[in-house]
Amino acid sequence: MSSPEKTIFDLSMSEKLQLLEDLWDDIASDPAAVPLPDWQKEELNRRKQNLLQNPGSAFSWDEIQRRIRS
Repeated sequence: MSSPEKTIFDLSMSEKLQLLEDLWDDIASDPAAVPLPDWQKEELNRRKQNLLQNPGSAFSWDEIQRRIRS
């Protein structure tokens, strides 16, 4: 008697999270292969220019964590 094949939908939550982590690590191993739409490039350039022109507008890591937690 054969058992039905297990799909990703049958995985436990921790197994699904591990799968996502493994996939992301694989994708991140070659960032140049990840397509970046023009609108995202433009937005990144806009933010970079804003930061260069207004360095005081950036938040410290501590401030970012405080805002997230509040």
